[in-house]
Amino acid sequence: MGAIKPRAGTDHRGAAVAGATPEALPHVEGVRHRFVDLPGLRMHVAEAGDGPPLLLLHGFPQHWWAWRKVLPALAAHYRVICPDLRGSGWTDAPPDGYTSEQLVDDVIALLDALQVDRVDMMGYDSGGIVGFRVCLSHPQRVGRFVSFGTPHPYPAFHPRILLHLWRLWPMFAIATPGLGPWLLRSGRQPLPRWLMTADTRDPEVFPPDVVEQYVSRLRDPARARAGSRLYRDLVMTEARRSGARAYHGTRLTTPTLSLYGAVLYGSNPPSGEHPEILDGYQEHADDFTLEHIPGAGYYIAEEQPDVVAARARAFLTAPSHGEG
Repeated sequence: MGAIKPRAGTDHRGAAVAGATPEALPHVEGVRHRFVDLPGLRMHVAEAGDGPPLLLLHGFPQHWWAWRKVLPALAAHYRVICPDLRGSGWTDAPPDGYTSEQLVDDVIALLDALQVDRVDMMGYDSGGIVGFRVCLSHPQRVGRFVSFGTPHPYPAFHPRILLHLWRLWPMFAIATPGLGPWLLRSGRQPLPRWLMTADTRDPEVFPPDVVEQYVSRLRDPARARAGSRLYRDLVMTEARRSGARAYHGTRLTTPTLSLYGAVLYGSNPPSGEHPEILDGYQEHADDFTLEHIPGAGYYIAEEQPDVVAARARAFLTAPSHGEG
């Protein structure tokens, strides 16, 4: 079990922690910070609220602060746990360990260190990929899962997918050794800025000061290299595995709600219909619900935080199939 060592931010009373640099962490009211020593990794964790544990897994190029808009509503009912995943935010950025297997191990080690046996979970983008893999490999540790901006592990091929392949060029650029880290850390870092604004229905949710909170961490060469490895070893590797139906021998038993916006898929779908590129889960999941969020793009928690919090809360507290 990993040792829990406060090092930065504030403790549960909001008092300064010894050796801390709270000014280095963006402030969110009611959030407490600590560091947890895991095998080979010191992980920063932000927490808020009390109650049943709810684990939030951020995407790239963001970190724990990406949940700031949904934290107040969720923390009113849950002990919300927002780690910075390996290589992100204020967690260590070692040169390797960005495979789905290691990232899943990090999550399980964190739950063990926090003495949390079972947790509900939310994740998006790369954090959503990790979340799905946690559900598949450790289903006994997860109650329910809410994903968004994340492909499920069982995609069905449709010719229409080819029309969207051009959108993947940033993945290939970021994943390229040498080029990827340079693009992430150099100059004004237009690529990570573009990642956050290109598929956003309302770009005003990402003003320069908000974007700076994320891209500033990538100016550290180790974190820029970590971002490149994340795309190469997690995002692209898992896309190939899913495309090759590597997960078709598994079954998703965790009740899952998948929220999606419009821009990533080109347009708002007709009422009651879902884009074909979201198909494929039907024969592999026990309890899987797709829900479209009108007026939202890729970063739903930034654009529609009240909707995300409300839908998550309703799903997490609803009776399971066969209950009630």
